[in-house]
Amino acid sequence: MSTVSASQDDAELTEFGYRPELKRTLGSFHTFAAGISYISILTGTFQLFYFGFAQGGPAYWWSWPMVFAGQLMVALCFAELAARHPVAGSVYNWAKRLGNPHVGWLAGWMMLVASIVSLAAVALAYQLTLPQISSAFQFVGDGSGTYDTATNAVLLAAVLILFTTLVNAFGVKLMARINTAGVFLELVATVVLIVLLAVHVVRGPGVVTETAHTGSGQNLGYLGAFLTASLASAYVMYGFDTAASLGEESLDPSRNAPRAILRALIASFALGGLILLLALMSVGSLTGEGLTTDGLQYVVLDVLGPTVGKAMLWCVLIAVTVCALAVHTAAVRLAFAMSRDNNLPAASLMARVSPRFQTPVLPAVIVGLLALGVLAVNIRQPQIFSVVTSIGIIMIYVAYLLVTLPMLVARVRGRWTPAGEGRFSLGRFGLPVNVLAVLWGAGMTLNLAWPREAVYNAAPPHHWYLRWGAFLFVGTVALGGFAYYWFVQRHRTGVLAEHAAATDTGSDADSGSSAAAKV
Repeated sequence: MSTVSASQDDAELTEFGYRPELKRTLGSFHTFAAGISYISILTGTFQLFYFGFAQGGPAYWWSWPMVFAGQLMVALCFAELAARHPVAGSVYNWAKRLGNPHVGWLAGWMMLVASIVSLAAVALAYQLTLPQISSAFQFVGDGSGTYDTATNAVLLAAVLILFTTLVNAFGVKLMARINTAGVFLELVATVVLIVLLAVHVVRGPGVVTETAHTGSGQNLGYLGAFLTASLASAYVMYGFDTAASLGEESLDPSRNAPRAILRALIASFALGGLILLLALMSVGSLTGEGLTTDGLQYVVLDVLGPTVGKAMLWCVLIAVTVCALAVHTAAVRLAFAMSRDNNLPAASLMARVSPRFQTPVLPAVIVGLLALGVLAVNIRQPQIFSVVTSIGIIMIYVAYLLVTLPMLVARVRGRWTPAGEGRFSLGRFGLPVNVLAVLWGAGMTLNLAWPREAVYNAAPPHHWYLRWGAFLFVGTVALGGFAYYWFVQRHRTGVLAEHAAATDTGSDADSGSSAAAKV
């Protein structure tokens, strides 16, 4: 990276009132790996295929390109923002910059809570894979008891979260090495899996027109079933902003981050879509019970046999591990960014960068402990997978909306200035893309939160508060968190002195607010 480029990236930090603290060591592949490992093709497709197939039949596959098209609009907006503002805690700082400190705090808060919930949800994927490899990994009962699966899932997930906590506490270099190696193996395994499934196809691509009568009894017919099943695709294609959140530790991030965001999403769409399609084309029977209980794990073992199938499941396990690592890393950078603005409790401690490990250690530990707490309250909940996953996705969609909506307002008012020449810009397509991103985000958020028994209360006993759990939980997090901010934290907000740029001559609070208000 040239000295001029490095100075320019540091100058963009100064616009926010920050001084450079995190060491720039990550190259272009590292930033791409961060984005694609958060999306994690094998983790997402293997974790919720069973749900999508059960709710929408083979035709649920069409939710994959639908979600990609919507998320591409969001990713294009984020790529333009990453070219202009490659800064840690991307969603938080972007919302603060485009809107105001209050919008920024709410976006950061929602994203932080969502990241903690998502870390727990991703870690739960161990349960869907390890017992399929060997029954020895079913430590609690034999899997047939009412609470065996859920309790064992929590146990396995806790081990993974402890691992990601330690790696993140020991610095970004270790994280980047593990993440890059894991992503490389995941991409290789994905291509190999696609080839192996392709040579075992037993039916044509027309299988994606079959609904398996899943629309029967639905108020909207198959559309209702399809919208429910789309949760399985929505769960995969997010987290691409992680490439930008590592901007302060990346080389030439204003150029590399936008490319990484788009490449990660497009690669995930292409490879993941092929896996899902070929799985439907190659599985022995479309009526096998394992399709709606074990999902793609069942397909791999059915099509490839126990030896090759279990080898592929080990690759899935690696993908889940690096995905959890990327989610944890993104949450740490977000907590650091908010703490640097004195916007979280114990902010000065949370924002402290370890001189030895060159990373914020305390946020890594706190995020890990809170994710373990999310697991602990669900130990005896057999509906754990879809509920925890759904709530995490909804909050991330809300956080994204708190960026794309202020960005749209800024465009309409003529306050948005894209990055300079040679950097990513949507040009005249910026407004229509931004409008589509907002409409998509609002529509999909409502769809994901809709009080469906299949998602929020699939097994008896049925209670109204469980069906409305998404609105109740997300609403409580949003309103409760913002009430705390409004009455307590906003009076303290402002760049902490030890993190302020040397050119910052005004008060911390004033500089933080003025930087947030400008575009």
